[in-house]
Amino acid sequence: MTVEEKVIEVGSLKWFYREANPQNPTDRPPVLLLHGLPAQSYSWTVIMPELTEKGFRAIAPDWIGFGQSAKPEKQDFPYTPDAFINELDAFIDTIELTHFSLVIQGFLGSVGLQYALRNPDKIYRLVILNAPVCSESKLPWKIKQLGLPFIGDMMTQDPIAIDRTLEAGCKYTISDEDLKIYRAPLLQSSAAGRALLTTVRKLDLKNTMTEIESAAKQWEKPTLVIWGTEDPWLPVLDGEELVKNLPNGQLVKLESAGHYPQEHWSSEISDIMLPFLRRQEV
Repeated sequence: MTVEEKVIEVGSLKWFYREANPQNPTDRPPVLLLHGLPAQSYSWTVIMPELTEKGFRAIAPDWIGFGQSAKPEKQDFPYTPDAFINELDAFIDTIELTHFSLVIQGFLGSVGLQYALRNPDKIYRLVILNAPVCSESKLPWKIKQLGLPFIGDMMTQDPIAIDRTLEAGCKYTISDEDLKIYRAPLLQSSAAGRALLTTVRKLDLKNTMTEIESAAKQWEKPTLVIWGTEDPWLPVLDGEELVKNLPNGQLVKLESAGHYPQEHWSSEISDIMLPFLRRQEV
């Protein structure tokens, strides 16, 4: 199944996204997949065809500032969680998604979780992969240093910093072919590094986690939490605590997987996700 690469103008900003459409569509809503820091929608390109084989339309955008999407300067886009949420909402409206399942991963994927909690009527089912979900969640040094004065300014202009961050979180080597995709934005323009720097600085994880913890108590939509147990940054205990507070949540532990489980465990994730997405309402 072909994953198409598309570009759409949303207001003044260009969104790049990947889309895969099934030959035999299911009656279930489409699936929107959101990447974390400092990844791209490319990280979903193994999972997307597996979704479409089972009848799901799958869409994965590059966040504004990342991949092949627009990289505005901070005076034109503040790179705060609310700014990302507002632009995501506009993107979703522009591609005419009214009801969908949402899959989020990692830091910045947490912004997608905020979006879901603020817009429950649009969400059919929610899938969370290794993302900050509670007040104990902290920005790891590997990512935090990308936002530091002087050091961060230099590191975010170095494509190798992307390699080191992704592989530190994965705890596995990422292929050179894949790393070429992740490095490309930094090789093409210094704006990519500035966007990453500003995003890390403005992530405001403390307030984001306060909102997520409070709103999760009222969240009733079916929720699947898949957690790579070898994540060096976010312990599986975070996922366990979240599910305890979700009346309709379940946790599946993915042994040996790290912070970016979709990088090396895509098929296993698909095998876990698909029955959840296809399950009849109880």
